[in-house]
Amino acid sequence: MARTQKDRMLAGELYIAEGPELAADDQRNSEWLDRYNATQTRTRAEAHVLLRENLGSVGDGAYIRPPFHCDYGYNVHLGDGVFLNFNCVILDVVKVTIGDGTQIGPGVQILAADHPRDPAQRREGLEFGRPIVIGRNVWIGGGALIMPGVTIGDDVIIGAGSVVTRDIPDGATAVGNPARARNPAPTPER
Repeated sequence: MARTQKDRMLAGELYIAEGPELAADDQRNSEWLDRYNATQTRTRAEAHVLLRENLGSVGDGAYIRPPFHCDYGYNVHLGDGVFLNFNCVILDVVKVTIGDGTQIGPGVQILAADHPRDPAQRREGLEFGRPIVIGRNVWIGGGALIMPGVTIGDDVIIGAGSVVTRDIPDGATAVGNPARARNPAPTPER
């Protein structure tokens, strides 16, 4: 049996973003985004119910301030107490995992979608995804870009406007374009 474009997408293989399955998923997600982004007056509890309706998994107390945008939703996994501020974008053609207690500033883009470096493959409309993992208790400043395939460790700070192109180890602070990791200064004893 031939594998569908959706099967290929979910496996992180080259695929073309078309076909009946992906079109139906896109339509379903677009309708959900219209409902989710329609009002800012709903309670966090009401928003949480809507998030659980569309996202892959949503931990207790997780919240996303609208407007929010994602490709499909079902590849987004939020831990307990995750917070995304206004205007966040998640291109979730493959799994995107955000750990417990992580706080994400406004305008952050988490981009698991990628494109071939070979121009002939791009002309064919091929693309692929690389999973993103963001650890626990991470703080990502406004306007940061998290690029495909990146893993960000626990207790990390990503500076506002930074472009994260490589893995960031636990406890580091990363800033710049491209973001460079440095260990945080030791906390003085009192």
